[in-house]
Amino acid sequence: MSRRKVTPFSLSFLDIMFCGFGAVVLLVLILNHDTVKSREQTFTDLRAEAVRLEKEVLIGEEDLVEARNSLAATEQEIVLMQGQADRVIETTRELEIEIARMSNETLASKEHINQLSTDLKSLDMVQKRLGAAVEADRDAGERVREFKGEGDRQYLTGLKMGGKRILILVDASASMLDETIVNIIRRRNLDAASRINSPKWQRTLKTSDWLVSNLPVDTKFQLYSFNTRAKATLSGTDGNWLETSKRTDIDGAISALRQIAPEGGTSLYHAFTAAKELSPPPDNILLITDGLPTRGRSKPTSTTVSADKRLDHFEQAAKVLNGKIPVNTILLPMEGDAWAAAAFWALAINSEGSFMTPSRDWP
Repeated sequence: MSRRKVTPFSLSFLDIMFCGFGAVVLLVLILNHDTVKSREQTFTDLRAEAVRLEKEVLIGEEDLVEARNSLAATEQEIVLMQGQADRVIETTRELEIEIARMSNETLASKEHINQLSTDLKSLDMVQKRLGAAVEADRDAGERVREFKGEGDRQYLTGLKMGGKRILILVDASASMLDETIVNIIRRRNLDAASRINSPKWQRTLKTSDWLVSNLPVDTKFQLYSFNTRAKATLSGTDGNWLETSKRTDIDGAISALRQIAPEGGTSLYHAFTAAKELSPPPDNILLITDGLPTRGRSKPTSTTVSADKRLDHFEQAAKVLNGKIPVNTILLPMEGDAWAAAAFWALAINSEGSFMTPSRDWP
């Protein structure tokens, strides 16, 4: 039995065609699914982008409306400002015209005033020349010493300068170097020349000079400085009175005071004790200080002193005089001494003296 030869053409042609067509259909379905999915994703992204762009357009339109409104308001303000500027320019022109008119009207008056001023100065010079000799003679009769200062400083009318024996007590403690505690501590460690040139001490020297220069004629006086102890400024004159009629006594006492450099504490007790020991005792005391004393009769055991203790030192010192000698106090400024003014004012009342705190430009 012979076998039949198998050839490709022995399969059914129709079966082959269907198989091929099925494969093509399957391939088309697979490819079409991926394409549709990709297309849907692209459409989704484009739709989101379109929505975002629409929102930006809406926001841009709102901003545009606001910008147009702001521009319109700005243009309106510009118009208003231009109108105001025109009015200001017109007012300025009117004022310039008025100023020019007034300048023309007052030119002659100015020339006349200048002429009158020149004539007045000439008359004033003549008057000064005529009265110079009389003024010099009158001043010489009222003062024992010439005092040079700025302008007229004769306004301490409440100070009692009278008396036959006048004692001037000048506080020369370290507190007289400055008005603040910090600067006092800083200045007290300087050399003697720097301490002497301290502004507050220089003011004290000028005050002392003014007092000596304005002492009554034909009176006796003495000038003492004091800190922890009291002594006459003119060496060798402790306990003795000086004469205002002697120029050597006046100039010597002032010159000696100018050589003293402030230092140490303040003992008003020793100052008043020295005053009481003068023979005969003074009938008027002029006191220059800046606050309550920091020491009493003896040396303190502590390096600090309270306000109550300073007031106690003051009361003990006041008992030395017992209100029998008028005390006229010139109180200079000092930081942190609130009770000083009241205490020295009470001393002035009890002793029938006076109390004052002069202005900073005196004497």
